[in-house]
Amino acid sequence: MCLLVAGPAVAAKPAPSASSVSFYQHIAPIVHQNCAPCHRPGEAAPFSLLTYEDVKRHALQIAAVTKRRYMPPWLPQPGYGDFVEERRLTDAQIQLIQEWVKAGSPAGSHTGAPPVPQSTGEWRLGKPDLELHVAKPYQLAAEGPEVFWNFVIPVPLTTTRWVRAVEIRPGAPRVIHHASIIVDRSRSSRRREKTPGAGFPGMDLTVAETTFDPDGTFLAWKPGSVPLVEPDGMAWRADPNMDLVFNVHLRPSGRPETVGPSIGLYFTDKPQTKFPMLVELEHDGVIDIPPGDRDYLVQDDFQTPLDLNVLAVYPHAHYLGTLLEGYATLPDGMRKWLIRIPEWDLNWQGVCHYREPVFLPRGTVISMRFHYDNSAENVRNPNKPPQRVRGGGHANDEMGNLWLQVLPTGDGDQRAVLAEAAVRRLLEKYPEDFTANFNMGDLLLTKGDATGAIPYFEAASKADPRSALAATELGLALASASRLQDAERQFHRALQLDPKFTDARYDLASAEAASGAWEPAVGDFKQVLAERPDDPKTRQHLGETLFAWGDQLADSGHHELAAERYRDAIIYRPSDAELRNNLGFMLFRLGRLSEAQTEFEAALRMNPNLQSAKKALEAIQSQGKTK
Repeated sequence: MCLLVAGPAVAAKPAPSASSVSFYQHIAPIVHQNCAPCHRPGEAAPFSLLTYEDVKRHALQIAAVTKRRYMPPWLPQPGYGDFVEERRLTDAQIQLIQEWVKAGSPAGSHTGAPPVPQSTGEWRLGKPDLELHVAKPYQLAAEGPEVFWNFVIPVPLTTTRWVRAVEIRPGAPRVIHHASIIVDRSRSSRRREKTPGAGFPGMDLTVAETTFDPDGTFLAWKPGSVPLVEPDGMAWRADPNMDLVFNVHLRPSGRPETVGPSIGLYFTDKPQTKFPMLVELEHDGVIDIPPGDRDYLVQDDFQTPLDLNVLAVYPHAHYLGTLLEGYATLPDGMRKWLIRIPEWDLNWQGVCHYREPVFLPRGTVISMRFHYDNSAENVRNPNKPPQRVRGGGHANDEMGNLWLQVLPTGDGDQRAVLAEAAVRRLLEKYPEDFTANFNMGDLLLTKGDATGAIPYFEAASKADPRSALAATELGLALASASRLQDAERQFHRALQLDPKFTDARYDLASAEAASGAWEPAVGDFKQVLAERPDDPKTRQHLGETLFAWGDQLADSGHHELAAERYRDAIIYRPSDAELRNNLGFMLFRLGRLSEAQTEFEAALRMNPNLQSAKKALEAIQSQGKTK
């Protein structure tokens, strides 16, 4: 049963006498507001609560679950955070339901009754600017274990757009426990698909990114979710040639289900001027809960490196979690509660947005204290009898994560400061961890400290020798430190590990070109273009490489070969006046004056002030007159 609210609880009218409580006048507003978002055809709940007949049929059940506040489901304790999504009936509303049921659940008069919510099947935010669909829906078996699946969805954009809202239509909400969207700008996730477009399994997804752009927005769905429209200045960037990965937790329903989600993107012309970031507290690496332990503690702390506002919080644990606490200790010792959940239930996890941002000054210590019960008395314990449980990404493992969406209060993009503090904390916990070392290397490389980044990428490669991404990033750091031969070795290693890793091939081609290995560089750039035909950066660099190769051949007196390379370069740089000019000179020296004249004329159309082309053209015309 899923009695969810789509907004703040409806205020009760002055309490009527028990004998006068009726459905249409008193109960319908409560049910329509708090229950109907899920309890309607096509949504996640197992039965509908749209009509009087629906509600009367389940009246005793509704009275029981609302009285003990099991429904509507809302985990955070009052007084420990003020949240937009709060789903909590007032005492007066609960009492109305009790009195209505005791009175025999009368219908009452239709006069003045609220309209029945309609399920139109339309997008809640209106028609999206861009509608995305999965290529191949997932076929969920009727029985079996829970499934974590990833749909890779291309985003067909030709220019950068700013996304102000995302609406998710899950396709089969009754079997989806929760879902999230991961932005994959490098399209690295699609390499994990055995069949293009079919998706791939897995819960914890690491996306290989080649630029610093940390996640700043919770893009998630669960039953009863309402799409969030970002305020002006906080739209996120969607780029051409990127993917969205829809990561979904599926639970078999007893019958086969086809899961084919769709995503709607809503754009704005107002670019991003505020830069929030998602910060995670966790200590999954130490989770090792003995059977029978009734109060196992997992904790983590993070000190803020600058003033910031907390915009939202998302706590997460699995089945053994009981008491989940997140709070901040200010520099003056005062405690600010961020969230407290005294009775955790994985079924009702979700993101909670604060009604007002929670300000935390620099030096504040954010703390996570999560408690777990691995005893037989824990009714949610999946193991009978209890077994040893460790940290991990499977449903029967445990996790402890406190995610925060934070926004620095200063001007400009300060995410790099936050990210470095978060990564250094991660390194304190896990000095040999792949992600910690990789991210530290990435931050230093982004800051221009290639030499400092190298040992961290080396440590990441040692932690995971099979990572093509780590080998590639190590190669980039080595190349930036002018160690081109070492860089090329790493790029070759990355391609041995993953021959489809196009970014590694592009980086290899760039290193080959920088060292003057023109022929292999051209070959590798062409292979990149075969895999990414519309990549303007590769076309540009391939043209530059052919141009430079032609210059070298020209300087060494190989005019015919130089002319060939220049012609090849024109395919990728057709509007380059200097390139046309150089080709003209090679043709002139080869005595092919008519062809040379054509190239000089083309160069002057592109750049009328190109003096060398003017003089060469005059010389050709003078020779023609002499003859």
